[in-house]
Amino acid sequence: MSISVIGLFVGILLAIAATFGGFGGFLLAVVLGAIGLLIGMQIEGRLDIGSMIQGRRRG
Repeated sequence: MSISVIGLFVGILLAIAATFGGFGGFLLAVVLGAIGLLIGMQIEGRLDIGSMIQGRRRG
């Protein structure tokens, strides 16, 4: 599945969330989508959350 098709599905799902859940439902869908994106990027190896956390602990 191409990135364009995935983007289309995400847009449709966000539109449904906005329609049925109002603005609060829309924001919840966006936040959960961002969390899912971060988890997916971590699984694919494109993002290293561990190094981000360790970088903040340099006190």
